[in-house]
Amino acid sequence: MYAEERQQEILQTVEHEGRVSVSALAQRFAVATETIRRDLDTLSSLGLLTRVHGGAIPSRSDEEPDLPTRLSTNTAAKRRIALAASAFLPSGTKPTVLVDAGSTTTELVPHLADRGLRIVTNALPVAEAALALGTVDIEILPGSVRGLTHAAVGVDTVRALSRIHPDVAFIGCNGMGPDGITTPDPDEAATKSAMVRAASRCIVVADSSKAGQRQLVTFAELGEIDVLVSDTSLSDAHVSLFEDNGIEVVRA
Repeated sequence: MYAEERQQEILQTVEHEGRVSVSALAQRFAVATETIRRDLDTLSSLGLLTRVHGGAIPSRSDEEPDLPTRLSTNTAAKRRIALAASAFLPSGTKPTVLVDAGSTTTELVPHLADRGLRIVTNALPVAEAALALGTVDIEILPGSVRGLTHAAVGVDTVRALSRIHPDVAFIGCNGMGPDGITTPDPDEAATKSAMVRAASRCIVVADSSKAGQRQLVTFAELGEIDVLVSDTSLSDAHVSLFEDNGIEVVRA
């Protein structure tokens, strides 16, 4: 096996398992531990994983992109994800849909028209886009607005979420893997956790670039999520990980 092939398999193993050891990898690939250390150093230098004592963990970037950057990244995939996610919108008499802040959740808004929905959101862009539809009731959650994501977060937001019971929540994230669904900011994580607890059904919408990423705070364990809607680049290994934890996975 060439070094590049071995390194690719190592990277896939790290993303799937969350942590790998030098000794286990050396045994798996039947090479010296020093060879594995060089492989891990190479992958670390490329920013593809993080070296820790005795092994490696997935890379984590705490530099959170702002909303305009997110809105212009992977746009086609996010639109496909939003369309596929719209199949999970509830029907009935005035169902309540909780929509999280984020670029992918914002792409969901055009699919909310003419459905008789009540929309609850902590995201100013989602509220503004939904208002333009003219066919939905909109409620904005209270809280302090983060300039980076234009999302209301904090104690007041969490308190308001504890008092409502939406039929379904569509939630974005910055990372997803064995450690659960993650995001860099503690206040935003607390808000997302409250959304997960509040909703009868929880749907994560996230493009495949978030798979294998682990951010600072886990706001939901995998078992707390009902559906993940991602794109066709989501690996089979990640699909298996999520499905093994009871998540319905849709690749759009």
